[in-house]
Order: sequence, then structure tokens, then C-alpha cells
Amino acid sequence: MSSLVSRYGIALALVLEIVLFSLLSPFFFSAENLLNVTLQVSITAIIAAGMTFVILTGGIDLSVGSMVAFSGVVAALVLQSSLPFSAVAVLAMLAALAVGTISGWSAGWLVTRYRVAPFIVTLALMTVWRGAAFTVTDGRPVWGLAEGFSDIASARLIGIPLPTAVMAVVFIVAHVVLTSTRFGRAIVAVGGNREAARLAGVPVKRVLVTVYAVCGGLSALSGFLLASRMNSGQPNAGLMYELDVIAAVVVGGTSLSGGRGTIVGTLIGTLLIGVLRNGLNLLNVGSYIQQILVGLVIVGAVLLDRSQRK
Repeated sequence: MSSLVSRYGIALALVLEIVLFSLLSPFFFSAENLLNVTLQVSITAIIAAGMTFVILTGGIDLSVGSMVAFSGVVAALVLQSSLPFSAVAVLAMLAALAVGTISGWSAGWLVTRYRVAPFIVTLALMTVWRGAAFTVTDGRPVWGLAEGFSDIASARLIGIPLPTAVMAVVFIVAHVVLTSTRFGRAIVAVGGNREAARLAGVPVKRVLVTVYAVCGGLSALSGFLLASRMNSGQPNAGLMYELDVIAAVVVGGTSLSGGRGTIVGTLIGTLLIGVLRNGLNLLNVGSYIQQILVGLVIVGAVLLDRSQRK
């Protein structure tokens, strides 16, 4: 019994949450509300997939929230162009992805080239990109975007919100990469024992740079989708996203010391927090109490992780 709890504890907690809120609120267990939950968590979940790769190597990226803001601003500035919408939308997304990927690559390069702690490097980049977002926009939202941009985030594919569909694709690809490719095995090896991985022929520096680049690119993709939802580029977007993302990854069972974790666990952790917040909103629980409860969930997940490691 204890082995089942330790192995499937997070999934069981998610099921219990769903059952509990279904009993407490008549509006919770409806198709529309459950789709709304997936839509609400889609932005942070996409980033969490990239963050899982980073944390699996024993690193961390604190710049993801600021990158959401800066990439959204970059996309919005491109979308002010008079080019046809299809062309300018593609250019805006490519510009956002380029900024995020370059930022992640830079973080990985600094971590590997100069052996600076990931916490310090990404903390600095968090400040840099947030400041850049406010500098470029002069502290004001970017409005007047190409007509139809807001339709991207509100569109539905066979009844599923587009951001939810994008989230599903990202997690499927990330799961396949982590479980079925040499690169995925290298990520886990680097996080488990970096020196042993190097001696075994794993290109440790290349792996580290790549995972940070992937995390930055996925942060930029989330920034693009968030800008579409708000139909503007907001320099203050993504505030505290880094904490939500790291919480989802840790709650999902990925060890902060690296070497152990799954993409499926991260998805469950993201949904666990999303369902908790949605259910508490339906029950009219105050936002301050919600913060306390989410914090307790995170503490519980960390304690569970420590007990499993022992």
C-alpha cells in the first residue's frame, strides 16, 4: 500500500481533488469548467515542460516569467505591422521564439562556460528581461495589434481551446523525447551524476545548453499565447510565473537535485494546482487563503519527495 501511495500519490491526490470539488460545487464537474481548467493552466504548463528538463539536470530557470513578458511584447510590436495577418502572425511567433531560445542558450552557455550557478544566472536574466520589457514599452501596454490576433488564443479545435491543444502537443513531444531518445537519457544521466555522465561520453555542456534553450523557447511560446489572450503586449505579464512553474514541476515529483522526474508527473502537478485554484474560486475562497493552501501543497510535495529519496 505504501509503495502504491509513493508511486501514484500525486495522481491519487488529483483524483481526490476532483471528487471533492465535484461534491462541494455543482458547477465543477462540467465539461466547460474542466476545459476552462486546462485553458487556465496551459500557459504555465507549457513552460513547466521545459522547466522539467532543466530541473532534471539539477538546474533551475528563474527567468521564465520575465521572458513571458518580453516575448509577448516583442510579438506585439511585430503585430503592429501593416503586413497581412497570416504573415505578420508567423513573424511575431518566430520573433518571440527566437528571443526566448537565445535567452535560454545564453543562460546555458554562462552556466557551462563560466560555471556560474544557474540560480544566479537566471536570477540576473529575470531582472534583465523584465527591465527590457518595461524599457521597450516605456512601461505601457502595446495595443493596436493586427486584427485577428486575439482569435488565436480563443480558437477551438474540435471543441478544445487552442492553448490546451498546444499544451497537449508540447507534453506529448516532451514525454517522447525524455523516455525514448538518447537526448532524454542524457538529461537524466547529467542530473543523476554529471561527472559519471561525462566519463560515459555524454556531451554534458551541450545537453545543459540545449535544455535551457528549450525552456526559454517554450517560455516565449507561452508569452505569445498569453499576448493573444490579452490582445496586447503587457510588460508586467508573467509575474511570479517562475514560482508557479517550479511548484508544478516539484509537486509532480521531479527532484530539485536532478536525475529523477517525469513529464507526466509535471502535467499532473500542474493540473493538481490548477484544479485546486479553480475549485476554491467556485467555493468563493479568498485569494489569500488560496495562496496558503497552494503553499501547503508544495510543502507536502517536497516532504513526499524527501521520503521517497530516503
